[in-house]
Amino acid sequence: MVCGIESSITGQAWRWRSGNVDARDPGFVPDDLVTQLLLARGVPRDDLERHKEPTIRAFMPDPSIFRDMDDAARRLADAVERGEQITVYGDYDVDGATSAALLIRLLAMLGLAAGYYIPDRLMEGYGPSGEALVRIGEGGSRLIVTVDCGAMAYEALSQAKDAGLEVIVVDHHKCAAILPDAFALVNPNRLDEADEAAAHGHLAAVGVAFLLGAAIIRELRHRGFFASRSEPKIMELLDLVALGTVADVAKLQGLNRAFVAQGLKIMAGRRNIGMAALIEASRLNRAPICSDLGFALGPRINAGGRVGKSDLGVRLLTTQDPGEARDIAAELDRLNEERRAIEADVQEEAEALLSSQHNRAVALLSGKGWHPGVIGIVAGRLKEKTGKPSIVIAVDTDGIGKGSGRSIAGVDLGAAIIAAKDAGLLEAGGGHAMAAGLTVRADKIEALSEWLNERLEGEVARASGEKSLLVDALLSPAGLNPGFVEAMEAAGPYGMGWPGPRVVTGPLRVVKCDIVGKDHVRAIVAGDDGRSFKAMAFRQGESELGQMLLHGGGARKYWLAGRAKIDDWGNIAKAELHIDDAAFAD
Repeated sequence: MVCGIESSITGQAWRWRSGNVDARDPGFVPDDLVTQLLLARGVPRDDLERHKEPTIRAFMPDPSIFRDMDDAARRLADAVERGEQITVYGDYDVDGATSAALLIRLLAMLGLAAGYYIPDRLMEGYGPSGEALVRIGEGGSRLIVTVDCGAMAYEALSQAKDAGLEVIVVDHHKCAAILPDAFALVNPNRLDEADEAAAHGHLAAVGVAFLLGAAIIRELRHRGFFASRSEPKIMELLDLVALGTVADVAKLQGLNRAFVAQGLKIMAGRRNIGMAALIEASRLNRAPICSDLGFALGPRINAGGRVGKSDLGVRLLTTQDPGEARDIAAELDRLNEERRAIEADVQEEAEALLSSQHNRAVALLSGKGWHPGVIGIVAGRLKEKTGKPSIVIAVDTDGIGKGSGRSIAGVDLGAAIIAAKDAGLLEAGGGHAMAAGLTVRADKIEALSEWLNERLEGEVARASGEKSLLVDALLSPAGLNPGFVEAMEAAGPYGMGWPGPRVVTGPLRVVKCDIVGKDHVRAIVAGDDGRSFKAMAFRQGESELGQMLLHGGGARKYWLAGRAKIDDWGNIAKAELHIDDAAFAD
């Protein structure tokens, strides 16, 4: 138990994630912190060095361990040698855009100009349609590669095969026991994968695309293709892999963590013209860090697919024209602002309906006329607010609902959605453990809610019952400084599956507190050691935690738990705390 806290302001016990790192000890050494952070995230002691500096070489598997990988690589190598017309069919989100851009850029390095097709979210929906595939074939592409989609596209791939087309599927979404009829289906989440390949089921589609790219280069190398030309440097595409991996909320473990660590280095060099324009449009005046990929760059790429033109992301990430890159990045920035306004309206309406869901294990909310481009974001917000898996469904004028869901750790929402489809409740559906999408008729929404509640209430109860606030380090207020934050960052990058370290500091008094932005709480807190710093509680203005901070001035003292961050807005870098929880210290 940390600081003896059994029930905090949010009703949680504070427990050590692993071990007991008391940075208040005079003998504390920052290097010891990095070791403890790695051990707490499941790294075996004899494997620490590999994880301290995660490289691609250290974590890269042989691509041939994945089923159909070699067939896909050989077929694409044939296409490169013959100069065939190829079209990459991608999804409209960041993972789809980066996956498509990676293959297009790699093929260009190999001398082949590939086309692309990104479906419109509103008009065509998720995944390949048979009509679109046939139309692409009629345009001259007899070989099509789908990325971040296709694992469940039975009818579409059947139509493509009947039309004489060859389709290679590169995906990471959950598969059923029976696979669609593709030329090759590369997906670590195939049920028939061997354990070594299935261990990479946490890869985003862009990570699978990178492995395919490496397999293509290896195949062409064996054929002597590079005897008279230079071999492409596939590592230069890791900025795309990092962006797609983080934006798709893939677990940052093993190979994914290496992808992001090395990809951030490539991104800092701004070698990709479109990526550089995106960074500039995001108003980042420094090298991007991991959180920027999820909160600044990713949302702007996503905005094209959500409320604008679905192909803007791919166009930006593949262009060689700086002027075009700046124009597209500016348009994505504008669309992102539009998306925020639409999202706020849908979220307000969805939250108004939450009271009817208080007894449900899954918060499932629907509304007529809601914009389907923002429902995934709203579902994520509701999940954070309720602590439950949340699904938001936008119902159109024809009575068809498009839904997007986000889950909590320990509850496999993707598997539940696939089971709901098998039970006849859905027109379409799929996903992975933490996120899923679906299509449902309006008259079946209530039945779907009842079915999901019955199926998942046990999982949700177990996941919620085991919930506690996990802490990595305890430090004095004076110990919250830039040097300490930098020491913690050495065990990053952090993200899904590799949680950022949480610290507890105090006792502290609230010196000043106010609301900034939309429902964010900003506080100046001070310790007995004379150290004061800024603390932020995001989207907590109306919560019990936020109210405690706002009205907790005076002599009362608190322990604060949260993430230590660097505030680099001024001329001098300062440390601040992003608050997750608080408890009384007196």
